[in-house]
Amino acid sequence: MATRSIGVLAVGLTCSLAFSTLVQTAAIAQDKPLDVVKVAIPQRGSWETAPADIGQQAGIFAKHGIKTEVLYTSGGGETMQALISGSVDIAVATGTTAIMAAFAKNAPIRPVASSITGAQDIYWYVPANSPIKSLKDAAGKTIAFSALGSSSNLATLTLIKQAGVEMKPVATGVSQATYAQVMSGQIDVGWGAVPFGIDLIQQKKIRLVGRYSDIPEYRDMTARLDAANLQFITKRPDVLKRFLAAYGETLDWMYKGDDAVKAFAKFYDLPLNEVTIARDQFYSRKSLDLKRLSGLDQAMQDALALKFLTKPLTKAELDEMFKYFIK
Repeated sequence: MATRSIGVLAVGLTCSLAFSTLVQTAAIAQDKPLDVVKVAIPQRGSWETAPADIGQQAGIFAKHGIKTEVLYTSGGGETMQALISGSVDIAVATGTTAIMAAFAKNAPIRPVASSITGAQDIYWYVPANSPIKSLKDAAGKTIAFSALGSSSNLATLTLIKQAGVEMKPVATGVSQATYAQVMSGQIDVGWGAVPFGIDLIQQKKIRLVGRYSDIPEYRDMTARLDAANLQFITKRPDVLKRFLAAYGETLDWMYKGDDAVKAFAKFYDLPLNEVTIARDQFYSRKSLDLKRLSGLDQAMQDALALKFLTKPLTKAELDEMFKYFIK
């Protein structure tokens, strides 16, 4: 018993010392003036877009001398407008094709990191009592996406083509607003991104009729990028470097144990089990690797097909576009 007590005491002292070190580190960081980084986040409450929120809450950004100020958008053009105008320094989770199109028009932005590759978080659904069993049954119906230029916009158009029937794509905004439109009968097929909708699926209020992963060529394509305003990149390179370091450290923390899951659930007021399902079943750590780029040729083909681009970007243009991408 004495040996066990000594062991427990030692563990307790080790934990106390570790906690004290973290507190002291955070206190030192707080004593120094923090560099403010304005961040545009589409779709509030997504696991993918959460690092700027919960990383700040956990003190990770402060440790790197950064304070984030967040602007939530409905995605697509709204996010791009804020970034291009300089209202924000960085926009996370922005559609790859939209960034290509903006770059081709000489917009003062550049991608600085990957946000997600193979966006398995996005899905399409109908009310449980809908006669639509699959997208092939939705001829003449309306189908939702978030905003023009978003990854859900691109995927919706591809799913319509894949289904081989005519549907009317409609921009409906964030997942919550879309759900209200679907349940009121304004929209036939809604879109969503987990963790939103997990409870609705479990309660059998809605049925899935499509997922982003149903498109084979998108399963390994970098669907969304994190981009920065060019002036921010060139005028404050050290701040950008520290921001990305804090962002990456936050992502690592989000997959170490359940502390980040609890923090996420509390911050966004979501059930813990739904957040756990979202992380473990829809977002692999690999898919959120900031340095991972793949499927850019496919993204460019889509941008051309949708007339986001009038001609392919050359190798020299792509090199310039990704000049400031995280190493």
